[in-house]
Amino acid sequence: MLTKDHAICIRAVDYSETSQIVTFFTESSGKISAIAKGSKRPKSAFEGPIELFSHGKIVFSDSTKEKLATLTEFQQQSGFNALAADLFSMNCSLFAAELLHKLTDEHDPHPQLFDGLLQFLHNAQDAKGKTGALLSLILFQLTLLKEIGLMPILNACANCKNPVLAGRVDTYFSSSANGLICRDCEPTFADKIRLTKNAAACLTNLKTIAQAREKTLNEIEKILVSHFTEMLHHRPKMAKYILKS
Repeated sequence: MLTKDHAICIRAVDYSETSQIVTFFTESSGKISAIAKGSKRPKSAFEGPIELFSHGKIVFSDSTKEKLATLTEFQQQSGFNALAADLFSMNCSLFAAELLHKLTDEHDPHPQLFDGLLQFLHNAQDAKGKTGALLSLILFQLTLLKEIGLMPILNACANCKNPVLAGRVDTYFSSSANGLICRDCEPTFADKIRLTKNAAACLTNLKTIAQAREKTLNEIEKILVSHFTEMLHHRPKMAKYILKS
């Protein structure tokens, strides 16, 4: 049985001299892995190798967790080749793809997350400078956490549930608490990270994050990287390229 879907390539590796194994994040089927037979041939049905972040309509055979799907068609609608023109934007996109690959399950649909990924790639490609790309990455990471059911608690202390008065008293973030914690609760959590007033204000009111300065965005991203590291039990590979810039 063949399935049609709308997809973005988030991973592509060589399988043989002529074929690839590709991972797509799709609109209706979630994450799927498929073999693209003959994709590296000049006159293949896919019009050449499938590139990372290529986007379009696919047709694939049904698969199970033990067996790869077989990709039969890929009608590319758009690509994000302009990402290669800016190293930081490309690194942000690679980081987003890494997190998406590691934190989602095969055949688990998340249509809103698919839309979020597509919007993120457009924003990263169109970003003017590091600040725009970093903002887009942070917003996508928060969308990812929300869609997989692991969004941190940001509107109150994750421990005592009292409101967090960002900017007026000390505020912290704790991965073990899965959210912000107040000054009274922070001694309980050894992994706490103290936030500056600007970072705390942005996290407690995400509508203001678009106006944040690069320094504040860097601080928020460091917190998110620390959080993803705890969730995955290892530091994401692409994190060093984001934080060192």
